[in-house]
Amino acid sequence: MKKQKSKLFKVAAPLMCTGLLFGCSNNTEDVDSTSNPAVANAESLSTIGNQEVASVISEKVAYSDEDFYSEWDNATSIKLNGDSATYEGDGGVVIDGSTITIRTSGVYEISGKLNDGQIHVNAEDEETVQLILNGVEINSSTYAPIYIENAEKTIVSLEEGTKNVLTDGEKYVYENSDDDEPNAALFSKDNLTINGSGTLIVNGNYNNGIASKDELRITGGTIQIDAVDDGLMGRDLVAVKDGNITIKAGGDGIKSTNDKDSSKALIAIEGGKFDIESANDGIQAETSLLIADGEFAITSGGGSPETIETNENNRMAPPGGMPSSEMTPPAEADLNAAATSPETQTETETAAETEEVTESTKGLKASVEVAIGGGSFTIDSLDDAVHSNNSITITGGDLKVATGDDGIHADISILTKGGSINVTKSYEGVESKTITIADGEIHVNSVDDGINVGGGNDSSGRDFAATENTEENLLSINGGFVYVNATGDGLDSNGSISMTDGTVIVNGPTNNNNGSLDYDQNFEISGGLLIASGSSGMAMATSEKSTQNTIMMTYSETQSAGTLLHLEDGDGNTVITFAPEKDYQSVLISSPQLTKDGSYTLYSGGTATGSESNGLFSNGDYQGGTSVVEFMISDIVTWLNETGITEANTGHGGMGGPGGAGGNRGDMFSNLDEETRQKVQSIMEQERNGVITQEEAQAQMEELGVELPQRGEPQEQNKQ
Repeated sequence: MKKQKSKLFKVAAPLMCTGLLFGCSNNTEDVDSTSNPAVANAESLSTIGNQEVASVISEKVAYSDEDFYSEWDNATSIKLNGDSATYEGDGGVVIDGSTITIRTSGVYEISGKLNDGQIHVNAEDEETVQLILNGVEINSSTYAPIYIENAEKTIVSLEEGTKNVLTDGEKYVYENSDDDEPNAALFSKDNLTINGSGTLIVNGNYNNGIASKDELRITGGTIQIDAVDDGLMGRDLVAVKDGNITIKAGGDGIKSTNDKDSSKALIAIEGGKFDIESANDGIQAETSLLIADGEFAITSGGGSPETIETNENNRMAPPGGMPSSEMTPPAEADLNAAATSPETQTETETAAETEEVTESTKGLKASVEVAIGGGSFTIDSLDDAVHSNNSITITGGDLKVATGDDGIHADISILTKGGSINVTKSYEGVESKTITIADGEIHVNSVDDGINVGGGNDSSGRDFAATENTEENLLSINGGFVYVNATGDGLDSNGSISMTDGTVIVNGPTNNNNGSLDYDQNFEISGGLLIASGSSGMAMATSEKSTQNTIMMTYSETQSAGTLLHLEDGDGNTVITFAPEKDYQSVLISSPQLTKDGSYTLYSGGTATGSESNGLFSNGDYQGGTSVVEFMISDIVTWLNETGITEANTGHGGMGGPGGAGGNRGDMFSNLDEETRQKVQSIMEQERNGVITQEEAQAQMEELGVELPQRGEPQEQNKQ
């Protein structure tokens, strides 16, 4: 939601808030980016371009035959016997009490129990060492139970039907006080692979569970990690082909850490099952996170809060019209103090400094790219469910997320070309500087904006009033299905919105501080079905530059949630039958079935049969409704109320906001001189912050010669 400012001497009375419904694309094939400039541009902002995620992984991650479990023989056998060990075979083994050191490459089969000891790999020939864990329990009170100090590569194989347990103590004793490695119960300085079908249980009581200072690959096994800090770490790479991985971590669940080489620190997952409970991020890649398939259940930061707090300082006080039942405005005295107190400014600066060191509690996170091509995800996160500092690309998969902040957030670009995204709880549902929806199904529930195009970094969604609007800020809908249930703005762009195909349904808001549509520049629609129902105080229509017709209906009174609205043409053919999920006082409809010079009738109430999905009825009959208005379409945007066609809204309803006819708020102060403009803006800010009432603001505006009708005051109407 952005603060909105009136820019005309006469701010037109509020028109209806629009409910959008875009027609869903019938083309289920991949979108051809070469013929779709919006998709091509979004792909150019992504590191994977128009490639399939699985193909990108295969190019970036190589597996050798030895990374996969195979039958073994001629192994050196090591038997652990409590406080000592014995061995048989040709391998280079040195036993010193309960410390077993492996000095040469080869295959080593290990079984038995160590009460307080260690397997130490320090292979002088720097070739592959394979450790077959065949039912082991290794406890180490002061060091890593398995420490791989030197080997070209180490493979840990989990023998079928076995349970293997590694447990370290709460404090390590290093030879040098400056050392900080090893720092995991299973720690490798070199490449590490885990394979097999057995079970590995890791209790990381000191710090991390499993860590590799180089590349970590997992191709099988059941792995259970309980770690004080991070669960599974690979400095240069974490790659998973298969496996059943359960992690409980006091830090991050899975992470890569190389922040020196941008070509490394990739996390690539092609399959497996993951159950992650982390105090910080669930999966965090220092560069890119690529997921082709897998089953994921992730809870980060304790999960989403039961109630998500909204940033009320960015909202105008509810000014009449439909009541705001979805938020509680702050007390006037608190707002006044916050606006004027030097102490508050100091506290704000301190809070900002504190925020810089706040722990990250996101579900999926990457600095460069998050790309999802398949898999199923259930994410419950305190912070963003899916987050990238650059771009996110989703071409498939089934995501169900609940979050205390954004459902899907990228600082630069989000592109969806398939899959299903269901944001069941969020502050804002989908947020980025540019969002391109080429295909896929998206459901959003948010306490603020449903889909927000603005800019910049992670916290911008809670303060978009300060976000610069530019031509680069674009929400582009080219197909798919979008359903938004928002307390704030439904579709919000600090730039423009473009729609060529697809189906979009917006329910809400019910408060007059927000609108179903909110954009700074243009909303051009040329195809698809758009329905938006909500309040009327900040209602915007699509732009006059559009090539597809739109109607914008404002009711004199609030309509109850579930009250059917039915639009049919002069021949009795149904255009839409829709039951809004929330109370509404305005409805916007844009459809290819709305034609110039066509006659239409809008009905309210009644009953409908047939198939119902997300409030939209199809393949049935409508009856018993009341005719609200009959009209003929002559313009791209037709403005309606119960008496017929009315004039386009030249300003936003009530106190400040973007224009209705084209929705452009760029000329709203064009008729005011600079001194009057500044005074008007000051009055509006005071009204927003609750310093003065709407009535007091209107009186002050009138003293300046700026007429401000009451909310709900009808404009002059032109009947056909």
